[in-house]
Amino acid sequence: MAEQRVALVTGGAKGIGLGIAQRLLRDGWRVVVADPAAPPTGLAARHVQADVSEEAAVRKLVAGIAQQEGRLDALISNAGFMIRKPLRELTLAEWHAVIGANLTATFLLMREAEAMLRAAKGAVVTIASTRAHQSEPDTESYSASKGGLVSLTHALAVSLGPDVRVNCVSPGWIDTKGATLRPEDHAQHPAGRVGKPEDIAALVAWLVGPESGFVTGAEFVSDGGMTRKMIYAE
Repeated sequence: MAEQRVALVTGGAKGIGLGIAQRLLRDGWRVVVADPAAPPTGLAARHVQADVSEEAAVRKLVAGIAQQEGRLDALISNAGFMIRKPLRELTLAEWHAVIGANLTATFLLMREAEAMLRAAKGAVVTIASTRAHQSEPDTESYSASKGGLVSLTHALAVSLGPDVRVNCVSPGWIDTKGATLRPEDHAQHPAGRVGKPEDIAALVAWLVGPESGFVTGAEFVSDGGMTRKMIYAE
């Protein structure tokens, strides 16, 4: 019997990360979730309380996987957050915090996990955003971090291939909190609805699986078609 595959999901205690962790668990993976927050009760994953923007925390996290799980077949770098405020009010500390969590964390994780991922002929998925390509006001740090993540993805794919495949998923509007949505919220999407965490999780599951073996360095936009839609005020 083949040994159980191991996946690390950062930011896996809630939202898109939780959806990815739940999907991989259903698919038979052994999952490690890294998040400063506690996961929901009943999630059958090993939880590590860690801030993956911190070098020492990442080093300890990956060393723990080497010791306890003994292998790493997939890394889903999902952790991140937004600070939304006018540029003139954004402090350098806030800029660094967003860049650290959303972009630098992937560099730290890949540097530490490279050997295990190469040994497993593994796969990596980074979670960026359609905000890498389009913006609303007052989102400079977030947009910059996600644009950087798209570029970091293809750089890693070239550097780590053919041993490790690295791809990126850029979600659009994903309802992660069970919000009360209006008919027009759904209708504005060419796909006819707002996205769900399960939509992103399904794509990630394919990207870390064997059927995507010829795919690396790519960005997959999952936004219901919104970034392809011309929108002009009439």
